[in-house]
Amino acid sequence: MNAGILGLGRYLPEKILTNADLEKMMDTSDEWIRTRTGIEERRIANDEINTSDMAYEAAKAALENAEISAEDIDMILVATVTPDQSFPTVACMIQEKLGAKKAAAMDVSAACAGFMYGMITAQQFIQTGAYKYVLIVGVEKLSKITNWEDRNTAVLFGDGAGAAVVGPVADGKGILSFELGADGSGGKYLMQEGEFLSMNGREVFKFAVRQMGESSLNVLDKAGLTKEDVDLLVPHQANIRIMEASRERLGLPVEKMTKTVHKYGNTSSASIPIALVEEMEAGRIKDNDLIIMVGFGGGLTWGAIALRWGK
Repeated sequence: MNAGILGLGRYLPEKILTNADLEKMMDTSDEWIRTRTGIEERRIANDEINTSDMAYEAAKAALENAEISAEDIDMILVATVTPDQSFPTVACMIQEKLGAKKAAAMDVSAACAGFMYGMITAQQFIQTGAYKYVLIVGVEKLSKITNWEDRNTAVLFGDGAGAAVVGPVADGKGILSFELGADGSGGKYLMQEGEFLSMNGREVFKFAVRQMGESSLNVLDKAGLTKEDVDLLVPHQANIRIMEASRERLGLPVEKMTKTVHKYGNTSSASIPIALVEEMEAGRIKDNDLIIMVGFGGGLTWGAIALRWGK
């Protein structure tokens, strides 16, 4: 039983925080941020909007896009490192709000690689025939763990949610191959210390540039495909320089890489599904397209998927 994406949805808070706004808050500049990260603005959820609220809105949109009712969902996986609280999980909270009464529910914690971990977990349940439909949500309210006095991290992150309904698809479609990995020895480079997140930018950059390229090539090799077969690269939207390094490693033209980092910043586990929605709505994803999704995150963790689009 092949597992593929049947529907997508997203939610982005209304409030936009621009680089010009950040210039008034800390010692930074629009030019400094843009040249180093490619980010121009990001979305910030207000105090009344919780992680579960954003997850619920993205999940509703994905179910509608897939034309599947909440009652049909067998499992809900929410990838997040910023849940409303330790428990109940965000997955359980949106299960109740959606009315997905028969769905098992749990959160997955793999930071920015969380959506990749969720997708591959869903694939296993679907391939074995244990479950038919799995709802995956990548969602973060990173603004609540951002130190707004630390200019090295405050300029990077944004809030948002992206969701996918994964289910059985025709032979040759869906997830063709994957890679998941972790290196706990690098955990100290990107972590939440006390109240706020902290990052060793130099070390994370080196790791990400190497791993994103390697993982992309590895999943192509596992699927028996080549760089020339790729129609669209959807990298984790962390930093334009890391993304460009991945694109160049695959030898792809600029137009074959998704870019949303300039508008939304780094939304962690939400970035890949948000980017997929953008491509779908723009009509840039076509039946039979080969899509490479690749992400990395705190842990350190990483994951990549080669996916043939279509049902």
